[in-house]
Amino acid sequence: MIRTLHRMGIRSGMMYTAGVMSVGASFISWLLSKEYEGDIARADRWGLFVGEWAPTFFALGVALRLEETREEMISGQPMEERGERMSRRFGGRVPAGI
Repeated sequence: MIRTLHRMGIRSGMMYTAGVMSVGASFISWLLSKEYEGDIARADRWGLFVGEWAPTFFALGVALRLEETREEMISGQPMEERGERMSRRFGGRVPAGI
């Protein structure tokens, strides 16, 4: 599933952003529900329902970041900083697969 999301163009940063927005939406839904319905128990349930999305988005963000890292390693194009550091360590030659 994570690989499919990655191939669809969804990146870890998008999931982290969705998680942060979910926290804000949780507060707003709680506040609006409390204001318009007047029932504090129902407002709490709305806030908790939306608030439970955040950990899911953050977990998907971590999984997508791992997928992005795996793809960078397989493609043979390590991240720029890592490539420079490894290049210096191995005298200008980065071993295959790193």
